[in-house]
Amino acid sequence: MPTTPLSPEDPVALGDFELLGRIGQGGMGQVFLGESLGGEPAAVKVIKPSVVDSQSRQRFAQEIEVLKTIWGPRIAAFLGADPEAEQPWLATEYVDGPDLARHVKDQGPLPAVLTAALGAILAEALSAVHTQGLLHRDLKPANILLGPNGPKIIDFGLAAFTESHVSLTAPNQVVGTPVCMAPEQAAGEKPLTPAVDVYALGTVLLFAATGHYPHQAATPYMVFHLVTDPDSAPDLSDAPADLVPLLTDMLAHRAQDRPSLVEVVQRCRSVIEAHGLKIAQARRRLTAHTARRHNPAAPSPAPAPSAALPPTVPFTNPATAIAPAASAAQEPSPPAADVVPTPTLPASPVVAEAPEPPAAAPAAPGDTTHGTHGEHPAPGRPSKSPRHREEPSRTLRHSVQARKTAERIRAAYAAGAPFAPSRTA
Repeated sequence: MPTTPLSPEDPVALGDFELLGRIGQGGMGQVFLGESLGGEPAAVKVIKPSVVDSQSRQRFAQEIEVLKTIWGPRIAAFLGADPEAEQPWLATEYVDGPDLARHVKDQGPLPAVLTAALGAILAEALSAVHTQGLLHRDLKPANILLGPNGPKIIDFGLAAFTESHVSLTAPNQVVGTPVCMAPEQAAGEKPLTPAVDVYALGTVLLFAATGHYPHQAATPYMVFHLVTDPDSAPDLSDAPADLVPLLTDMLAHRAQDRPSLVEVVQRCRSVIEAHGLKIAQARRRLTAHTARRHNPAAPSPAPAPSAALPPTVPFTNPATAIAPAASAAQEPSPPAADVVPTPTLPASPVVAEAPEPPAAAPAAPGDTTHGTHGEHPAPGRPSKSPRHREEPSRTLRHSVQARKTAERIRAAYAAGAPFAPSRTA
């Protein structure tokens, strides 16, 4: 999904980041393609004005604090944030590539050996996150960006310290993406353990290899019922035979029956070696495969991360209410099978109600790409916090190529824009 021009009401700068265009949105925010003073591209997520309240600010501030503690070559880097600004924002590394959900939707499932390579890479990355005392809690295809240097994990909006008993959600609510959620997480058990991310990784690898999830149904509550029912076996149809044993164990109903992430890495390596390859070769093939399928014609950044799955939303604990009993939160959402990445942001506190598909933030599906720059640098537009210095007069700070691209998009957009060019903020 290509980046779209900024709207008249969009800020033109946040902190030291100049905004060039929109690359996605989720239930709680809008993601922009931005650029730092030094020309570093970034995915800048902004909380929607309609949902900016004390609770959303608290969640956002928590997400920022979590991101500051996470590091690793497979994690989209934290670049800056201001949760106290009029429009709270968060900037993370921009990954130029589609998310896994978008890639599978557009190009089809990955071959077994490449799925195993993806599994080894992600399991190792998650293991590093766990050693930092954190869990991801919302791993899904839309949160895996397939960049030019390999996959990266984004969106730690639901990440929690493994020993923490503090939660911003109601007692009988659980938050996450139903089709990728471990049974104990869906049942509202606390504290959660690293096994929830092992299960989620199993759903991601199954999706990568087949295009479907272990449990799918028409509504989130029906999915919850299947996930929490110990007698409901995961659907492994179409999964490559050499991956079935590993997927079966990763998707085990009981947390204690799942393998550790270290074991997942080792078993993925065994699958790769059975195909006559070394892990390094398989990793290179995975990157080459996804990069080759990525539209080479696009002159500038193309896809971005995303939020592409059945929505990440808070649900009442199925243990207390699963039946068709109605409640406002029970809005029917698209079938879990309907997985189309929607641009999401690098780490949207999707805790509120973002469904499944595309996502787009720094770089991928959600997915999507390239940027533009809006006119109307109205002085009061960019939201600044006391911590950010005032900018005397704003000037374009990005490269000549980026500026030309922005001008082309602005010109094309202005031609059919329903608003007058002279409009002020």
